[in-house]
Amino acid sequence: MTPSVVSRTRVIRVAPRSALVLVLASAAGLAMFFWPLFHAPEPEAIAHTADAPLIFVVILPVLVAVVLAELSSGGIDAKGLAMLGVLSAINAALRPLGAGTAGIETVFFMLVLAGRVFGPGFGFVLGCTSLFTSALLTAGVGPWLPFQMLASAWVGLGAGLLPVRPRGKAEIAMLAGYGLLAAYGFGFLMNMWFWPYTTGIDTQLSYVAGAPLLENLHRFAVFTGVTSTFGWDTGRAITNVVAIVLAGPAVLAALRRAARRAAFDAPVVFDSAPAGPGRTGPAGG
Repeated sequence: MTPSVVSRTRVIRVAPRSALVLVLASAAGLAMFFWPLFHAPEPEAIAHTADAPLIFVVILPVLVAVVLAELSSGGIDAKGLAMLGVLSAINAALRPLGAGTAGIETVFFMLVLAGRVFGPGFGFVLGCTSLFTSALLTAGVGPWLPFQMLASAWVGLGAGLLPVRPRGKAEIAMLAGYGLLAAYGFGFLMNMWFWPYTTGIDTQLSYVAGAPLLENLHRFAVFTGVTSTFGWDTGRAITNVVAIVLAGPAVLAALRRAARRAAFDAPVVFDSAPAGPGRTGPAGG
C-alpha cells in the first residue's frame, strides 16, 4: 500500500500547543453545556441569556488562537484560508435547503467529509465558521448560536480523527456511521443547553434543581427521546447517511483533488543558487 493511500491532508496541522488549546476549549464547552446538572441555575425566561455571550468569548478566541498559532508555525497558508472560506460559504448555502423541515439538516455531511479530508483542526474551525455564517444568512443569530457552533466544531473535529486507512466502500460506510452518531450527538447537546429552563415543573420531563445527577440524566433522556430523538434527530441522521452515501464518493474525490493541486502538504523550497553559465537568472532569456 502506497503512502498516498493512507495519508491525510492537514490544512491546519494540530501541533501540541494547538491540541492543548482545543482540549481546554472543549472542556470549557462541555462545562457550559452540562453545568446545570452540577449547579442549580436561576430561573430565566430565555435560556442562557447570561452565559451565551460567555461561550462567544470562549469560542472566538479559540478560533483566532488556532488560526494564528498555525499561521505563525507555517501550519496554514493563504490556500488553506481560501479553502476554509469556500467550504464555509458552501455550508452556509446548503443549510437553508433543509433546516426547519422534519429535522433535515444539509450542512453536516459536507462538514464530515471536509473534516475527513483536511484533518481535525480544519474540521473544528469549519464547524464554527459554517454555523456562524449560515446563521447570519438565515437570521438565526440568538443565544443558541454559540452552542451550535461548538457542537458543530466537535462534529468536524471527530471526522478528522477517524481512522485513516479505510478507503472506498469501507470509508463511506465508516463516514455514514459517524454521520449517524454525530446527528444524534448534536441533538443531545443542543437539547441540554435549554432543557433546564423550558420543561416546566413537576413533570417526568422536568429538570429538578439540586436532584441527584442520575435522576436528572434519566429525566433528560426521557425528554430527549420524546421531543427530539425520534423526530428531528432521526431526520438529521437520515439526511447525513443518505447524503454521505450518495454524494460522498464524488465530494471526497473533489476535495482530495483540490488538496493535491493546492499542495497543502508540500514544503516551500526557495532556490537560492546563483545563475551560472548553464542557468538563466530571474529575467533570463
